[in-house]
Amino acid sequence: MSALSVLYFVLPFPLAFILHDGEEAAVQHRWMNRHGVMLTRRFPKMRWVVGHLRGLDTRAFAIAALEELLVIVLATCYVLIQGSYCMEIWSALFIAFSVHLLVHVCQAVMVRGYVPGLVTSLLLLPYAYFGMESIWYAMSGSEIVLWGTAGIVFMVLNLLFAHRLGQLATRR
Repeated sequence: MSALSVLYFVLPFPLAFILHDGEEAAVQHRWMNRHGVMLTRRFPKMRWVVGHLRGLDTRAFAIAALEELLVIVLATCYVLIQGSYCMEIWSALFIAFSVHLLVHVCQAVMVRGYVPGLVTSLLLLPYAYFGMESIWYAMSGSEIVLWGTAGIVFMVLNLLFAHRLGQLATRR
């Protein structure tokens, strides 16, 4: 990975994540409580997701976000020490994060309004675009698909773990 790629994309990644998840953590619980009934009415197949997210208070969500941030910081440090497959591992996480930003935009279109994380998703889309372009120059298309799929699968599994961790840590 070139020094410029590290400077422009790798090092800012934890900051981009903090910015984005900070927005989500600040508004997620209140937004879900306010819009949960409408969401389950409009999207009945998503009832379990809405119920789960309504059950995550701000503290539980923040704990989950901190766990996810730890993963990103470790991957970033791994790039800095130039570990084996560091570019692929970091790219997998970056691709998953970029897809996550697009998911927020799609959610906003579907609900026809604001969703938690939308503002920072829109602000971070240019960063994600140029980061993806940098990955495109460094990997073949099949490698991008492979590592992107691995990153998304990891992201989903880690998200389930992080949310569970947040719930367990805030149990009364």
